[in-house]
Amino acid sequence: MSLTAYCVDDVVTYLDGYLRLGDVPDDPRAVNGLQVANSGRIDLIAAAVDACQATIDAAVGRHAGLLLVHHGLFWGGLEPLTGRHGCRVRKLIQGDLAVYAAHLPLDCHPEVGNNQVLARGLGIRDLVPFGEYQGIGIGVMGSLSLPRDGLVSALAALLRTAPRLLPTGPEQVRRVAVVTGAGASHILEASVAGADTLITGEGPHHSYFDAEEAGVNVILAGHYATETVGVQALAQHLSSHFQVPWEFLDHPTGL
Repeated sequence: MSLTAYCVDDVVTYLDGYLRLGDVPDDPRAVNGLQVANSGRIDLIAAAVDACQATIDAAVGRHAGLLLVHHGLFWGGLEPLTGRHGCRVRKLIQGDLAVYAAHLPLDCHPEVGNNQVLARGLGIRDLVPFGEYQGIGIGVMGSLSLPRDGLVSALAALLRTAPRLLPTGPEQVRRVAVVTGAGASHILEASVAGADTLITGEGPHHSYFDAEEAGVNVILAGHYATETVGVQALAQHLSSHFQVPWEFLDHPTGL
């Protein structure tokens, strides 16, 4: 059965349930779920980390009906439909492109979540929730026996990026916490939970001192890079469920 047999509401209903949108707290600016509707026809799913002009243009150029993203349109808060914000919305409407965003509901999902997919890709075992946000574990933690340089190499190969290591913990890694994106605030939590290494995307200057004083290695692999895995896994799942093709629109920021 083709996804074109469904209206966009059917797809949204499925995604809302699969991602447990009603159960996962998030920043109100995330505006998780359907952000822009289209006329209903979806022949191709485009997946991207961010809903920005470049990914919108690329999705419209490929005649996609749905743009599935991790970071949606409204992180700047309430904005008039002028300037660049207006440009994005006009292109979506002209291109008949729907936008669906999933932020923390995608981060913490047990099957296609950024943290689960990244941890499994690295061979981290016996995963448990980690990285609390309003009572929800958005990250994961598990066991892995590997030299820390080997873990950095494995992460670089998986994400095709150049991670930065803060070598402030043991050389032999045994317990690893993963919080993709801007997860350096969880360094002390990782130490308390018994992790010797935290993998995340980015962190502020003082992250080094947190890591040094906690005795935890921190691997910064880039906010963008660490959050490419979940949206691709979700698009692949949706493609399989509805039998429709999908493409990943890679637009790296280098951050």
